[in-house]
Amino acid sequence: MTTAADAPVVGRRAGGWARIRHQPVLVIAVLLTVLVVVAIGAATIGAAGIPLHRLLAAVGLGAGEPDLIARDRLVLWSIRLPRIGVAAMVGALLAAAGAIMQGLFRNPLADPALVGVSSGGALAATTTIVMGDRLGWPLPFELLPVAAFLGALAATTALYRIATRESRTSAAIFLLGGLAIAALANAGIGLLIFIADDRQLRDVTFWMLGSLGGATWPKAMAIAPFPALLLIAMRLIARGLDLLVLGEAEAFHMGAEVEKLKRRSIMLVSAMTGAAVAVAGVIGFVGIVVPHLLRLMVGPGHRLLLPASVFLGAILMVGADTGARVLAAPAEVPIGILTAAIGAPFFLAILLRQRSIASL
Repeated sequence: MTTAADAPVVGRRAGGWARIRHQPVLVIAVLLTVLVVVAIGAATIGAAGIPLHRLLAAVGLGAGEPDLIARDRLVLWSIRLPRIGVAAMVGALLAAAGAIMQGLFRNPLADPALVGVSSGGALAATTTIVMGDRLGWPLPFELLPVAAFLGALAATTALYRIATRESRTSAAIFLLGGLAIAALANAGIGLLIFIADDRQLRDVTFWMLGSLGGATWPKAMAIAPFPALLLIAMRLIARGLDLLVLGEAEAFHMGAEVEKLKRRSIMLVSAMTGAAVAVAGVIGFVGIVVPHLLRLMVGPGHRLLLPASVFLGAILMVGADTGARVLAAPAEVPIGILTAAIGAPFFLAILLRQRSIASL
């Protein structure tokens, strides 16, 4: 219970968050600064540590021993920077996809990994690897995001059709349908594991656990168009997602093109999830943790929530990848295990909170 003595403190806190919500430029600037700091920290940490003064020398802003500078530049430009870039883009895509799904389905528990969208993308990408090798097709990496996109699109479309009837989406059917789609996709991946050879089996294991160990500049360039697409599309769907909270009929009467909004959102979520899965495998809970944290801090408005999710998702993924590299050094913990260990308790807390609200 809040006492009279606590009231001024609560009021000051509420007022502080209210002021932050009305200063989107400040929010984005703070998140961008934190992302830069986390990225610099990630660049210095690893099996081959690069202290800050040597990091400056490696990028041409300082002096040092030529041999050390050459080694640091090799590690930085060939390993660390592409991995940081891929981690930031994957985190941004998954977090924004979660925020869009929660707004589209009006369900705070929506997450691409939780409801089978990521599993659909992983199934399609894994099928491409295993069957492509068996058929003798030359499959460049650039085709994997396409395959994963198609798998994620199929899963998202199926989920929407299962959960929506007469323009109304059932939260219970949404979650149960998502679990069923995830189970089917995982069954398909299990079948591929059964017929895969040793090399393919290692690749399939990569999709199941999630890892950024194979990040390279070509992979970073392959998924770079997807964050660019996200930044453009956010402005087109933000207002519609805000209106959709009121219900589809109400949003339509207030001027939102509901069906077009649905198509755009589904295509966008599928593309972003497919690209992230193609590069990093199945990584769960980023799409559910980040939007919830941001709603507590900046409110539910999607005009700020979506870009803030991009930056906070990037921060979380770069930080998690750094932890995955150092927790069991010189080995690496699969990043999907780390995000699940952090995100699962958060997910349980959300469920308990929803139960408490429902019992009032």
